[in-house]
Amino acid sequence: MNQKFKKHQMMKKILTLAFVVMALTPAFAQGGATAISNAANDIKDYWDPIKLILKAVGGLVGFIGGLRVYNKWTNGDQDVNKEILGYGGAMIFLLVVPEFVTAFFA
Repeated sequence: MNQKFKKHQMMKKILTLAFVVMALTPAFAQGGATAISNAANDIKDYWDPIKLILKAVGGLVGFIGGLRVYNKWTNGDQDVNKEILGYGGAMIFLLVVPEFVTAFFA
């Protein structure tokens, strides 16, 4: 009988704790939504300068890639196509990703 009583008491404590947690969850969720909203607004504020930096890096990668491709082409290397695809893909990635992120946060 004593062990049954202990189980019953333990179950009461667990249920009480569960109800308290369920009651406090909406209050915590509202704070989290506010934090996410604030973070999104901060990202919107900083995004235009970051976008310009990414475009500048994309242009620099394209310029360096163009020089390397030209150098390999004039030397007669066989892997010019790999070089074009590698640097071209990196440049396109650096130029297209900011536009997708802008559309996501707009």
